Amino acid sequence: MIFAKSNPVESLKEHTDLVMGNYKKLKELYENDISNIVEEEKFWDMLEIACFYHDFGKVYSPFQNEIRKVLKMELLNTKFKNDIPHGYLSPAFLNSKYIKTKFGEDNYVILVQAIAFHHERDSDVEDLNIQEVLDKDLSFAIEKLNEEMGISLEKVSKKYINHIKQQVRIKEWDRGYKKYIMIKGLLHRIDHSASAHVDVEIKPEKNISETVVNYINKKLNSNLREPQKFCLENKDNNIIMIASTGIGKTESALLWINNDKAFFTLPLRVSINAIYKRILEDMQYKDIGLLHSTSYDFLFKEEYKDSFEKYEISKQLSYPISLSTIDQLFTFPFKFKGYEKILATLAYSKVVIDEIQAYSPKIAAAILKGIEMIHKMGGKFMIMTATLPNIFKEYLENKGITFQFNEFYSDINRHKICIKQEKINDNLNYIIDKARDKKVLIIVNTVKKAMELYEEVVKKELIKENDIEVNLLNSLFIQKDRFDKEDKIKNFNKNGIWITTQIVEASLDIDFDILFTELSTVDSLFQRMGRCFRKREYNGEEPNIYIYCNEVSGIGTIYDEEIFKKSREELLKYDGKFITEKEKGEIVDKIYSRESLKGTHYLEEFDKALEVLDSVYDYDLDKRDVHKELRDFTNVKVIPKEIYEKNITLIEEYLNERDYKRKRDKLIDIKQLTMDVPYYRVKNNLLDSKINGIFIVNYKYDSKIGLHVGEEVTNFI
Repeated sequence: MIFAKSNPVESLKEHTDLVMGNYKKLKELYENDISNIVEEEKFWDMLEIACFYHDFGKVYSPFQNEIRKVLKMELLNTKFKNDIPHGYLSPAFLNSKYIKTKFGEDNYVILVQAIAFHHERDSDVEDLNIQEVLDKDLSFAIEKLNEEMGISLEKVSKKYINHIKQQVRIKEWDRGYKKYIMIKGLLHRIDHSASAHVDVEIKPEKNISETVVNYINKKLNSNLREPQKFCLENKDNNIIMIASTGIGKTESALLWINNDKAFFTLPLRVSINAIYKRILEDMQYKDIGLLHSTSYDFLFKEEYKDSFEKYEISKQLSYPISLSTIDQLFTFPFKFKGYEKILATLAYSKVVIDEIQAYSPKIAAAILKGIEMIHKMGGKFMIMTATLPNIFKEYLENKGITFQFNEFYSDINRHKICIKQEKINDNLNYIIDKARDKKVLIIVNTVKKAMELYEEVVKKELIKENDIEVNLLNSLFIQKDRFDKEDKIKNFNKNGIWITTQIVEASLDIDFDILFTELSTVDSLFQRMGRCFRKREYNGEEPNIYIYCNEVSGIGTIYDEEIFKKSREELLKYDGKFITEKEKGEIVDKIYSRESLKGTHYLEEFDKALEVLDSVYDYDLDKRDVHKELRDFTNVKVIPKEIYEKNITLIEEYLNERDYKRKRDKLIDIKQLTMDVPYYRVKNNLLDSKINGIFIVNYKYDSKIGLHVGEEVTNFI
């Protein structure tokens, strides 16, 4: 047997059969879509060759010995070490003369590089003794290969070696680039899904568009709204749609997707989880994936049947519809090693970007660059948002990217504004008084401010007298507590107070009676306002939106100071008045025009990010580096010291567990006790102990306030 894998044990023939099965599955489901992109009649023949030969280099004796060691078998006799990636050896088994005759020289190079780099390695070809290995090791394996794989090779070829040197790799400006992306990227997908023992593509049982129409008509007892009709009519076009909160954007996007493969992105994991449950349970559409950094934890917590299988299929991008955070998909504009896998998949998919204004200028630049690349490859996109910075639309237009554009504003009055020239702390008695008979939401710009305000509110005598419930939600809670708080705020149907940061802004389906907020930039502020009277008309005499402009936190750090000033200037015109959804859009349009943004840090960061992305050199970055870029800062996963001590038995059980599945499930329980925090916040108080990359942080923690950054714990057990 020629071994391909050790866990589970798999022969080269067995693994190749799985790969070829997935090749056929992909072709069966998406042959026309992919053929239209590549416009190469021999594309599928080329991909078939790449799939069949991609792992032949594993016959290399040192590679076989690595597996034999694990299996405690007798080792093969060889003088070589396992220092050559098997992908670099596999093209030696291609019949170069036949391929060049049938496909041409350029396509031979494409096949060689797709196979050689199907696992990206840092090894430089020029430092490796490939020719000697071909002569003195692989040449003697031909008979064994022929026997196992049912083929009739005569000799190995050395002609490919010059085509796999780093300096000659196929790049964006090279001829055949699109074809190379598709062959290499799809080879990655097919190989990875075969290794995970899942299908490369899942055939949908139902058309999502028909499912949504049925859901709207029968479950919601309604008809399609104008935005939904617009999306359905333009299902073959790119779309940018501005629509008010609560107008049915999610259903609109699903109608646009129709029966195509698609990826639906949102800024927040809690929003993605909520939409996942809605599509799966309310709409009864089962073929949907969930893709973010804690997706398995969520699936496991919700006790979905076959949660690990759902997670694996999602990871392989196999579902017809996948819900995802941006950092899981929009890594490819950085052209890291292996980026072809994502770009090739998005090339025959539709991509929905929800709430693009919620991202930092750097991440927004990566999204727009990604849309440009997807468009060039043949994929389609939809941007839908309540407010759209004009420079985003301008960028796409300047790149010659066509799209259907429309605006749908609710015509009901939802928000009456009061501008307060004082700090929010000065008005707490009034806020508490309102909470006697209303659901009150307080949003501030920083975690520190939210904690400070919470402590001030709960100390007020008024709270004790009237027994008003007060809750705090920010990013410094362990997962278990944060999940509980997110569930609680979504289902909060009584009078009381919630104090939060901007984590409730985007796509979180909550509806409060009155909002007290620090002033932020208008794009962020209008999202906050969408959490108050979300779908209801407001007829009251008093304002239901109070905006505080004095001693505001986070200005100059979280929010650009110049845009903040322009926002205040525009909002003052509406003091004491209703502001319509259309007027909100016009204000964002005005402030976020290139002319208005001149001299701001926001525009500087946006333009610089685009400049960097335009000059990125292919294959310079590692995928881990790109994830850090997309998260804006390096996060570290921590468990507070006190939580660690209380759960020491669980942690010891995890460390001592030898069964893979039980160990994995215990790790999920441990992850419920962790949080992701910026490294700079906790770097001076991280303890050496760590469990699977989880650090212990020496700060106080409680379930009401979260992590007390700055307050150390003593007497560590």
